[in-house]
Amino acid sequence: MERLQKVIANAGYVSRRKAEELISKGKVKVNGKIVRELGTKVTPTDIIEADGTVISQKGVKKEYYLLNKPRGVVTTTSDDKGRKTVVDLIETSARIYPVGRLDYDTTGALILTNDGELANLLMHPKNNIQKLYVAKVKGLVGKDVINKLTNGVYIDGIKTSKAKARIKKYDKKTDTSIVELVIHEGRNHQVKNMFKVLGYEVLKLKRESIAFLDIKNLKSGEYRSLTIKEVKKLYGEN
Repeated sequence: MERLQKVIANAGYVSRRKAEELISKGKVKVNGKIVRELGTKVTPTDIIEADGTVISQKGVKKEYYLLNKPRGVVTTTSDDKGRKTVVDLIETSARIYPVGRLDYDTTGALILTNDGELANLLMHPKNNIQKLYVAKVKGLVGKDVINKLTNGVYIDGIKTSKAKARIKKYDKKTDTSIVELVIHEGRNHQVKNMFKVLGYEVLKLKRESIAFLDIKNLKSGEYRSLTIKEVKKLYGEN
């Protein structure tokens, strides 16, 4: 017997975290009955429905992609405004979804997969998966600001975890700074908000890498499949 949320995630329907949300909201049925308890265990013969879709327990081939997300694409599987999504950029018939998110105007490294277990591992803060960002901000960023970014700043009353930060360069003509920032959290708009509370506007933001995966060889909008070795290494990152 397996936990219900794990079965849904392993089927490639959604991530385990999202599966838990669906269960809590009463959107999952087992043998025709709504199940809200997260610890519920199911057998291979049970009929599972999530949001009206029957979940196959036979398992699906796991797929893993690294995308260099372009600007102007939403990090979701569908968009009610008709905008292009990151899933639209990947040629596959598998039901993949993005691991975490990047803002509409943020570019860079993004993993997409139908492996719910890996998605949950990468998104959970306790696993300390590092993400490297390069931000172009208005104004001169001094050492005092770098120290504050490194030690953590308060966003909505909650302090961010310690990070790594350094100034790459300052352009006097345009009065802009390029700052490199490594974090392992995943709050909404975190990097932008970290600079905002310190009085800086982020003009451009790019995620250069996730863990050991970088996009140096991928042009904007390009993607590649992860190797088996890379997937195994991601599972060992925590």
